[in-house]
Amino acid sequence: MLPSSMRLKAKRDPRSAPENLPSCRFCGSPLAHLFVDLGAQPPSNAYLEPAALGRMEATFPLKAHVCERCFLVQLEAFQTPDEIFGHYAYFSSFSQSWLDHAKRYATQATERFKLGDDSQVVEVASNDGYLLQYFRAAGIPVLGVEPAENVAAVARGRGIATVSLFFGRETARQLVREGRQADLLIGNNVFAHVPDLNDFTAGLAIALKPTGTVTLEFPHLLRLIEDCQFDTIYHEHFSYFSLTTAEKVLAAHDLTVTDVEELPTHGGSLRLYALHRGTALPSAAVVALRQREAKSGIIDISAYRGFAERTAKVKRELLRFLIDAKESGKHVVGYGAAAKGNTLLNYCGIGGDLLDYVVDLSPHKQGRYLPGSRLPVHAPEMLAQTRPDFVLILPWNLAPEIEQSMGHIRDWGGRFVTAIPRLAVRP
Repeated sequence: MLPSSMRLKAKRDPRSAPENLPSCRFCGSPLAHLFVDLGAQPPSNAYLEPAALGRMEATFPLKAHVCERCFLVQLEAFQTPDEIFGHYAYFSSFSQSWLDHAKRYATQATERFKLGDDSQVVEVASNDGYLLQYFRAAGIPVLGVEPAENVAAVARGRGIATVSLFFGRETARQLVREGRQADLLIGNNVFAHVPDLNDFTAGLAIALKPTGTVTLEFPHLLRLIEDCQFDTIYHEHFSYFSLTTAEKVLAAHDLTVTDVEELPTHGGSLRLYALHRGTALPSAAVVALRQREAKSGIIDISAYRGFAERTAKVKRELLRFLIDAKESGKHVVGYGAAAKGNTLLNYCGIGGDLLDYVVDLSPHKQGRYLPGSRLPVHAPEMLAQTRPDFVLILPWNLAPEIEQSMGHIRDWGGRFVTAIPRLAVRP
């Protein structure tokens, strides 16, 4: 159930209704309702090289709106997909828990859909081959569609066939011409990343064989609201979905959601299974989650009120902790140069005055600087060298994995801290 503060009677907020309203990227309705304003921020994955520190960074409004008609929570697009994803800094294979998740899914899907050497698995936004490698190891033909050439090159180096294209109708038709329609078409954490939502979804229907299945994973909007996960809002996440809204988007392109799973990933995600219209009926799990979302109030505009104030409270709590720690002579650093961490740091105005530095496992981020806060990114070995008093875990969804791998900070009395959904100094 949504917090009571989110269920207040809706009032028109004049600040959320400028003369020139943006339009919903799905249904085209004017977006008169502001969900949350996180200020002007640089793109969350625009990590800085040392030579760039003397130059200004581009910043863009980070405002999430909610559509009163279809309840799609969304950002305006200020950059093109090529500007955001043409050269990408995120490589999926640097999270062991995510690799484990991918391997479990590959095993489950292979059994569920009876995939074999005569099947075709296609993943959209396939990144560095983190998932397709498991299908390929089982002898199943795979193809990745990954627009970031630098990331796609890593996948190809692993033997994963990958094309560097943005996905939509045109790319889907190319796959059909090449005889690569999918028995299983996968989109993990990409549905939120596409500014042209209708073109992308239409492409899914085109690229899918008549008897094929689409699976989509994305953070669940209901969990975002319940747990105040505002840091998952950043410029490359254009849309935020409930099951109810995702069903509407897919149905508009003749795809039916036939099953759903609730996953722990990214603080609470959904995995949808969709087929061409008329081939199957929704499962009991789909019906139950629809009903739970309706009961929560998520299909009433009043459910979105109060989120901004809860977000501001998280900001105040974190700043209070960091200021008190610094004034007490304590050293605080960050773990994880994650996009969500950049949203948090820049919304709170946190820089080198409150955090000494950030560490990250990815060598693609080490030696660079976080956008906005300009905190230096080091390898995790830096923790043992400087022995900080507190380590603020920015990708809080990976906190158990990080605490296990970095448990040695407790040897000198160091402690882990998370800020979402509320400040917690962890034992």
